[in-house]
Amino acid sequence: MKESLNIPDYSPNMGMALKWEDGYQIKVSSESGIISIEANKEGLISLANHFLNLAQDAVPTGRRLNLSNLKMELCNLKIINMNHN
Repeated sequence: MKESLNIPDYSPNMGMALKWEDGYQIKVSSESGIISIEANKEGLISLANHFLNLAQDAVPTGRRLNLSNLKMELCNLKIINMNHN
């Protein structure tokens, strides 16, 4: 399988441009200190887009995505950029 993702350049004024694939489904749960992420294909591609957005060199260290208010079941997930620019 080959997927191509368009990751727009990070802009301090506009932030990150996140793309959600139509029909995405993501479920995040935590049990006994283990965090599980379950997703369909569209959800996994969407998360890949978000991770690649955070991986850009121009994204400030500590920048985070808080995905707790989106269409995801049982979710309070924060993704944090720990790059040291």
